Order: sequence, then C-alpha cells, then structure tokens
Amino acid sequence: MADDRIGLVGLGIMGKPMARNIMKEGYSLVVYDIVGSAVEEVVGDGAKAASSAKEVAEQSDVVITMVPDSIDSERVILGEGGVLEGASQGLVIIDMSSIAPLSSQKIAAECEANGVGFLDAPVSGGEPGAISGTLAIMVGGKQDVFDSKYKLLTSMGGSIVLCGDYGAGNTTKLANQIIVAANIEALSEALVLATKAGLDPTTVFQAIKGGLAGSNVMNAKAPMMAAGNFTPGFRVRLHQKDLHNALLTGKELGVPLPITSLIQQMLGALINSGKGDADHSAIANIIEDMAGIKISGK
Repeated sequence: MADDRIGLVGLGIMGKPMARNIMKEGYSLVVYDIVGSAVEEVVGDGAKAASSAKEVAEQSDVVITMVPDSIDSERVILGEGGVLEGASQGLVIIDMSSIAPLSSQKIAAECEANGVGFLDAPVSGGEPGAISGTLAIMVGGKQDVFDSKYKLLTSMGGSIVLCGDYGAGNTTKLANQIIVAANIEALSEALVLATKAGLDPTTVFQAIKGGLAGSNVMNAKAPMMAAGNFTPGFRVRLHQKDLHNALLTGKELGVPLPITSLIQQMLGALINSGKGDADHSAIANIIEDMAGIKISGK
C-alpha cells in the first residue's frame, strides 16, 4: 500500500480511468463527483466515497481535481465546501483540469496562503491515454512539490514534465491544444479532398502516415473520420473551451492566434448544431458539409 492517501474530485471521461490507475498502484482513494452514479462506479472498483470536495480533503494527503474549466476548478478548490476548507497544513492539491493559466496562478496563491502545496498538471492523450495510464502530463509549480508527487503522477502518465512555475502546465497545454486542433482541421481538409477525388481515405491515410505529415493525431483521428465514428474521446465543447482560453491568453500576451481563432469558431458552430458532445474529430463535419461529401461515404 502506497503511503499517501489520495483524493480525487471529478469522475468524468478522464477521471474514472485515472482513479482506477491510481488504485492499481496501491494508493487508497477517496472520491467525489456531483454525478452519484460515477461515484458508485468507482467505489465498486475499491474507492471510498465522500459527500463533498471538503470531505475529500479531510481524508487525504493529496487531492487531485479533474473538472471541466477554470470556474469549476476555482469552485471545487476555493469555494464553499471546497478542498481548501477541508485542507490541513501540508496537503498538496494537483489540479489536472485544463484551465486558464491565470486561474491556476490565482488558485496557487490561495493555496500558498493556507500552507497548501499546489501543482497545475493538465494532461493530453484523451480517454485512451487515461485508460492506459500513458497520459502526457504538463506540470506547473515548485520543484520540491513536483519531485515529491512524481511517483503518484507516474500512475497516470507516461510523460511527466515540469514546465515552469504556477500556470506553466496550463500554458503548455494550450500550446498542445492549438497544435492538436490545427492537425485535426488539416486532416479533415486532406481526407475530404481525397474522398472527393474518388480515392479511398483509408488508403490515403496508410500512404501518408509514415511520412512527414504523420502524427499521433492522424493515427487516432483518421480512422474515426473514415468510419464516420465521432464517439467522444475528447469532446468538441471541451476543445472549444481550451481554444477560448488560448485566445484569452494570446490577448493578454499580445500574441495573434489567427488559425486558432478560426478553428475555435468552427468548434462553436459544431456546438450550435448540437454536436458539442461529439469527438473533436467532428471538425471534419464542417469541411464535409462545405464540400457536400462524407469521408465515410455514409
């Protein structure tokens, strides 16, 4: 049994498999989510249930939060009934949510004022990476806190990098999300073009994946587009949120992000058409509709 008692707040697509991987490494785990069925499912795997984020903190040495956006992280950590209310001196909070860097810095300042350690540690790899425990984890915070919780992070991730001080993890995640979004959009255009030209998109994918255009994004998303399968591994609405945070950060830093802005609008259009909970590879639907053809042929 690992020494640290771990708490986890947030049992969505990512949080549930992360919880299971933490327990596989021998950590005791207490969990909370506003969705009771998600809690029951993880309790069935061996976790203990709590009735609030505060109660999670009261029973933990480390609390991981995995929630959708900045407002959610601030609420579950800083708000009434939140983690800080139940925290004792020396607790460490690891916020693995993808949020705005300034929000991470705000949370970190409150944690420090209360004698609580903090890391912002967003992830990339989607549901498959969460299930396999091979997530890329991008961390912001102090070296000593990072070092002390590195082993715990290895239960969930295959690549774990301290990127800088508070907020650096989420700045790095925004850079990641810009690249992923641009890759998916470019892949969508390429496969729609090939399909319209009468080629088999799967054959085109096989032909180019080993060349310079090849990427993890292509390997994951091209088969989905070819099958017309947009079951979510990472939802449109969450990627739209990430690009919104990237644009806000770009504005704060004076960095133009023209392609990011365009794709963020495309994701917004998908949300408006009722596809907010589809996989972000549904960006292809925008290009398909403009071209009047489906990559899948369906």
